[in-house]
Amino acid sequence: MGVRQSRVVKKLRAGEIVTCFNVHFDAQASDIAGLNGFDCLWIDREHMAKDWSELQAHIWAARSHNTDVMVRVPRGSYSGYIKPLEMGAAGIMVPHVMNSKEARNVVHTTRFHPVGRRPLDGGNTDGNYAMLDYSHYLEQANDRTFIVLQIEDPEALEELDAIAALEGIDMLFFGPADFSQGIGAPGDWQNPQLLEARKMVAETAAKYGKYAGIPTSIDNLEDMVALGYQFLAIGSDVVAVGNYCRELIAGFKSKVNR
Repeated sequence: MGVRQSRVVKKLRAGEIVTCFNVHFDAQASDIAGLNGFDCLWIDREHMAKDWSELQAHIWAARSHNTDVMVRVPRGSYSGYIKPLEMGAAGIMVPHVMNSKEARNVVHTTRFHPVGRRPLDGGNTDGNYAMLDYSHYLEQANDRTFIVLQIEDPEALEELDAIAALEGIDMLFFGPADFSQGIGAPGDWQNPQLLEARKMVAETAAKYGKYAGIPTSIDNLEDMVALGYQFLAIGSDVVAVGNYCRELIAGFKSKVNR
């Protein structure tokens, strides 16, 4: 008995590439993605209005397939950071980390002693409902879960080395959409500043023994791996359903000449 070993952490430490799928819909979508073999599901609480009960359902659905859940948390509340971990999420992703001070605060809040001062309970899913010895719980929780910082603003590049060097951080995740907005070029995916930042994030993560993550498409997988990205978010349910609906309507119209 112990804290569940994250599938993502295990694969990254073995030098393997990790697949992630962004789930917008209910826990049935997480069940389907888990059934099909994704390593990790990205559940969003920054932009999505998912309550704690919904999040718990996603986590249970994923864990039934030994699939990890990574929760992108809202910024600012320590309870918002630690509750997903206590509920059994394998990791959290903190958006819009701007500097090393903010990054240190994330570590302080989400890692137990001796790395940080995460509030201690142990009576939830991650601590096997108070059936783990505290010393084992603290050590295993620090070792078997993962903390991700999103680098999606040009301001963060000024202290990227200091951010990446922090103990307790596992991954830097580059966010191209918000970064493109931050440099005044929304949606310009080939902008030289964006391409340089994308390369810089992967190189800096590797320099300090951390992992790099990014959203991408199947067509660009090889390029991202070549840059050094090991955690690849390669799709989402909302995009899949939208594309499928468009295909059906286009097919219908072509058959009935409408």
